[in-house]
Amino acid sequence: MALRSPSPSSPSSLSMFSKKKKSPALATDASTYLAAVADRDRRAQSHHHGQSAPSISSASTPALSFSSSVTADSDKTRTAAQEAHDDYFLGPDYEEDDESGLTRPANPPTSEQVFNTRHVEFGHCANPEYRYVSMHQPGKEVEGYEEQEPPYYVLFSTYLSYLILIIIGHMRDFFGKRLVPHKYGHLMPSNGYAALTSDFDSFYTRRLKHRLEDIFSRPVTGVPGRTIVTLDRTSKDHNDTFVPTGNRTRALNVSSYNYLGFAQARGGCADAVEQGIRRYGLSACQSRLEGGTTDLHLQAEQLVARFIGMEDALITSMGYATNSTTIPALVGKGCLVISDELNHASIRVGVRMSGASVRTFKHNDMRDLEHLLREVISQGQVRTHRPWKKILIIVEGLYSMEGTLVNLPALVELKRKYKFYLYVDEAHSIGAMGPNGRGVIDYFNVDPRDVDILMGTFTKSFGASGGYIAGSKALISRLRTRTHAGPYAESMSPAVLTQIIASMSSIMGVSEDVSQTVSFPSFAPASAVPQWILEQLPPALRDGSEGKERLQRLAFNARYLSRALYRLGFITFGHADSAIIPLLLFNPGKMGVFSRLMLERKTPIVVVVVGYPATPLVTSRVRFCLSAAHTKEDVDTLLRAIDEVGTALDLKHGKIKNRWTIDEVCARAVELVNLEEDHDA
Repeated sequence: MALRSPSPSSPSSLSMFSKKKKSPALATDASTYLAAVADRDRRAQSHHHGQSAPSISSASTPALSFSSSVTADSDKTRTAAQEAHDDYFLGPDYEEDDESGLTRPANPPTSEQVFNTRHVEFGHCANPEYRYVSMHQPGKEVEGYEEQEPPYYVLFSTYLSYLILIIIGHMRDFFGKRLVPHKYGHLMPSNGYAALTSDFDSFYTRRLKHRLEDIFSRPVTGVPGRTIVTLDRTSKDHNDTFVPTGNRTRALNVSSYNYLGFAQARGGCADAVEQGIRRYGLSACQSRLEGGTTDLHLQAEQLVARFIGMEDALITSMGYATNSTTIPALVGKGCLVISDELNHASIRVGVRMSGASVRTFKHNDMRDLEHLLREVISQGQVRTHRPWKKILIIVEGLYSMEGTLVNLPALVELKRKYKFYLYVDEAHSIGAMGPNGRGVIDYFNVDPRDVDILMGTFTKSFGASGGYIAGSKALISRLRTRTHAGPYAESMSPAVLTQIIASMSSIMGVSEDVSQTVSFPSFAPASAVPQWILEQLPPALRDGSEGKERLQRLAFNARYLSRALYRLGFITFGHADSAIIPLLLFNPGKMGVFSRLMLERKTPIVVVVVGYPATPLVTSRVRFCLSAAHTKEDVDTLLRAIDEVGTALDLKHGKIKNRWTIDEVCARAVELVNLEEDHDA
């Protein structure tokens, strides 16, 4: 099975019309691998003594992995040792071109630089300039985000596209039901049975999404790290069915939630998980309240509570279920939930199941929220006007479709004034925001006890799955028996628990000094982490230094891409420090074209496009999810691709007057990131 991989070259060669080359097979032999290491070390020593060789400047980005220490010779001949090296670090199933920019760093280090990650999973970047600390400046007012409007012709063409689509779709349905009824049997009554699917309810998915089916649910294999391998497929019946071609494509991955790059197949966390499986097996085979609570569950909950600065925490095996099963246990009839209009579907489902009354306020608009609070407090319950039993406001820390941050300081001030309960969903912000990775609480330097309920997931930043609810000891004790996840949901597996403990400990750092484990944010006490997990973590993970570096790499990448897109003239949403950067496409026809052109480039890039009903009708977008695993060169490659494709698709509608060229953006990346405010100058 062949794997297609791009070859790195100069930026100008990365055309969307470039062809990809297939790669030769690899060999496997431990002795030749060791010989390659010795050969590379010998060449490095000779280069150090004055022989000609490409040098690595201080501004370059050498690898953080030993996998890059063996590179192709200057004569570009491929030895058996080099093939064995690739087989060892990339796996025997991968067939990579030795010049691939996705498999080896552009500026490989010497063998004296020994690191512990695979470049395809976690990119190699040792340049300290490519770091940034994600935090809100104390004393500075939290600024609202003003959405930019596109030209009228863009909006007109977008509405016209939908109108044409609707007209043609209804015409096809009308004639199709009469001329080829066997193709519409699932939409029409048959033999006395009602239709299983409503033709009206399914119209959008049948007439729009079906046209874009090739860009959704792409099958992949391997680790969703810095790169990802897609399984190529084709359709001969207009996306009704897909047939695998037998080829694979390794692509730059800006589609996965892997903010800190912990979704690795090798490394300290992976070793700890392997050890955990040997000790505990694969499943607890029960729900939490019926024999499915292991010592790992209790240790993970204690660590989570310490990580976010709360008294206690409750973990659930599914992030969506964390919201949808917890909210009904918090509120009910006679209670009022005030929800941000852009809250996640899991929150909406939980509120609907609770039976509580619900009101919404404009997205992140504190003035509208205060006006609503005054109204609902003064008026009380509907019809009876009795006081509400309780008022619960639910917001998200980082909104996944918009990339916006909640104005938490203002929200806390309103809480002190109007005495409501506050529930913050930190699914996308925990582990990814703040100087210590504690989410928006850490980013805005807010006391976590000022928030009544903190929710988060382990999927995005910790390379695991599931979610947690954290709060006071009394609250969590009550939720353990009240939430439906306790008696009905499967218990979180030991392997996932081990990954959570290992990755969270790597962010916090583990300390034997009790004085360092008291205040918030604090180190993880060594007694709180199983010894067999600590034994698997290398020193850089155990002391928290690598976790801190990952946070700073993510912050740099996110800020760089967000500000660079603005400087190039694109319309984007969200906060500059958000790891999610939405770029507006508007016209639904551009969603498929953008995604396909990005994947078909010489350096393929996998992106996620989002449209209605997940977004408003006219704001279709592509959503870039960055990671600490990406290097500055990866973001450069992404920007060059966006610039080229965006120009071809007429996407540069930003109001900025002084646009930069793509070369200027890449050259001034550090300056762009460190600007306090990116003014239009």
